[in-house]
Amino acid sequence: MKNLLFLLIAFMVMSQLIFGRSTEKKTAGCFPDGTPIPASLTDTTKINPDALGRKWVVSDFGAVGDGQTLNTKSIQKAIDEASGKGGGVVVIPEGLFLTGALFFKPGTHLHVREGGVLLGSDDIVNFPMMPSRMEGQSIDYFPAVVNAYGVDGFTITGRGTIDGNGLKYWNAFWQRRAENPKCTNLEVSRPRLIFIQNSKNVQLQDVKLHNSGFWTTHLYRCSNVKLLSLHIFSPAAPVKAPSTDAIDLDVCSDVLVNGCYMEVNDDAVALKGGKGPWADTDPNNGPNKNIIIQNCTFGFCHSAVTCGSEAIHNRNIIVRNCKVNGPSRVLWLKNRPDTPQLYEYILVENITGRADRLLFAKPWVQFFDLQGRTTPPLSMSNQVVFRNIELTCKIFADIDVSENDLLKNFTFENLKITAENGELNKSLIEGLTLRNLVVNGSLVE
Repeated sequence: MKNLLFLLIAFMVMSQLIFGRSTEKKTAGCFPDGTPIPASLTDTTKINPDALGRKWVVSDFGAVGDGQTLNTKSIQKAIDEASGKGGGVVVIPEGLFLTGALFFKPGTHLHVREGGVLLGSDDIVNFPMMPSRMEGQSIDYFPAVVNAYGVDGFTITGRGTIDGNGLKYWNAFWQRRAENPKCTNLEVSRPRLIFIQNSKNVQLQDVKLHNSGFWTTHLYRCSNVKLLSLHIFSPAAPVKAPSTDAIDLDVCSDVLVNGCYMEVNDDAVALKGGKGPWADTDPNNGPNKNIIIQNCTFGFCHSAVTCGSEAIHNRNIIVRNCKVNGPSRVLWLKNRPDTPQLYEYILVENITGRADRLLFAKPWVQFFDLQGRTTPPLSMSNQVVFRNIELTCKIFADIDVSENDLLKNFTFENLKITAENGELNKSLIEGLTLRNLVVNGSLVE
């Protein structure tokens, strides 16, 4: 009997070890709405470009790395030949390789060697307008320096640099803004740095993405994306680099942003998806869901993470284990009164450093246009949790609401805030939970 009991206990222990480990392999915790996070999404294993096939070095196709020769045709030839002969890795070697818009094709990848620079042209004529996606609209617009349309498995690797060479574009924008303070971002012709559309299993790692003319990394309708150890930068001085968002996720799902450094003169991570009074009925628009931003460092930016301003639905957003050193906001909820919006199940946890504000949530009325709709749609932020945060800031919670937007079910838990303005207007949030919220040394209840 004792032997039988011993065997039964041993079986139970072994079963727990085996099945428990099996479960850990399948999931890595849960998203804020309770659904499991697949372990594959948080796997930060780097891709070995040597395992991606033949190397196609652009200098072998006539590209010259002198910073003066326009190499668009030579580099595109390398891409086309690689795609036509079974795929492989297009390599930017050491040197400064000037180029216009490049279009990667199925089976191709980009590798920028250390000491290599892929330099975008500062002449917009080298970026011919074509069907694209910009600011929540599917429109004709200029392509990026690096483009990938429908390239499943696309990767960008290497410790080199992709540089947008944006100064001329920035100066043109500020000149136009001086002429017309109400000008839109699209009135000045300028390219993005990277645009990837309709692609699955995308991974960008290690490269430096600098000085974009417009948005830096724009992904539209992509899934299973990993952005690992990127260094994304554009200046705020002496010339501000306008609208150079580090990462724009536009109708994307299952995205991991891990170990990146972001310092740009606009939002660091912006969640897009569509805008306008009937944006939720447009099949080109859609939600961002299952987004994890972790182990990142944010220098100066307008916001570390922003919902909007062109967004209709963001769900299951996790921002964790990050350091902030100068963002204007940690989380910005742009509640746009001319667009139906739902931002839900957002978790911000384990954040340290300094920022102007922890939370900024106010109606966003720039370029407000109901387009004939008589009743403004509702914008709502629901199920938002701030947890385990130690922050020095100017304003703790800079929030306001109108009759057309709603803040609902917010939780502040284990926060230590030092703020010039530590006020929290509890009346503006429907369903507010406070657990160990300490502001300027005092417990807030």
